[in-house]
Amino acid sequence: MADQSDAVSWYTLEGTRISPKRMTVDTGSAEFEIGRDVNPVEYMLGSVAGCLNSTGTMVARDMDIDIESLAVTVEGGVDYAAYKGEETDARPGFQGLEVDLEVEADATDDELEAWLEGVESRCPITDNVENETGIDVSLTSI
Repeated sequence: MADQSDAVSWYTLEGTRISPKRMTVDTGSAEFEIGRDVNPVEYMLGSVAGCLNSTGTMVARDMDIDIESLAVTVEGGVDYAAYKGEETDARPGFQGLEVDLEVEADATDDELEAWLEGVESRCPITDNVENETGIDVSLTSI
């Protein structure tokens, strides 16, 4: 198990299968359904966009930058051959992501470049996408 020190905020959620393509997810404080509005791949892209938005807001606050508007576009390609069990050398996940942040703010170009550096260095979700994060999957048969 990873470090569970006081400095680390832990999140736990539980997903319950509704059908082969739908799952209810309970976070303890909210519920949502994967597969009803968007698929799991789109949820991941949405997590990247949402985290860049919240991190960008925090970094701007810390730098005294007022963001008028922020739009995040996230694109990524998935080769579904491995997912389908087909012979392939491709990874089953995203082959890469491209992100575009379109921001309107009361800041100079240099300030926005510094803001972007802060966002890139502080965003938890993009950190998990860019860097290997260990995962331990276990099975409980009922």
